Amino acid sequence: MLTHPNTAFGLSDGGAHCGIICDVSFPTTLLTHWGRDRTRGRKLPLEWLVHGLTGRNADLVGLHDRGILAPGMKADVNVIDFDRLTLYSPHIVNDLPAGGKRLIQKTDGYTASIVSGAVAFRNGEPTGVLGGKLIRGAQPRPAGARIAAD
Repeated sequence: MLTHPNTAFGLSDGGAHCGIICDVSFPTTLLTHWGRDRTRGRKLPLEWLVHGLTGRNADLVGLHDRGILAPGMKADVNVIDFDRLTLYSPHIVNDLPAGGKRLIQKTDGYTASIVSGAVAFRNGEPTGVLGGKLIRGAQPRPAGARIAAD
């Protein structure tokens, strides 16, 4: 099913239902199971899985300013130590206002997460950089962006 041309994958609900479900584990599960650890059936190429989580999904939802690494494009990047990539069991923490609970799920192997050119996470720990912003609707390809596939 993952390899069907009409399949989009990448569920990552990291906040809306944080007291009852923790879906942010999907990208890590996808990379580790299908790209590295699978023992029954063929493994899927890492670059194909990453493109499915990034470029294919960005194009599908109209975010034409992201999803690939190219001059002029928004380049949010995860630096991954693929051999160390590990997903741990979810657990509950009570760190929301008024003691509200949420499920969190820790990982190892994400060396750095770079948002808008600045390191936002290093080894899973926040650096204090808040480079993201709310976007609404489709985003056009930046003027002057050079995309090899165009």
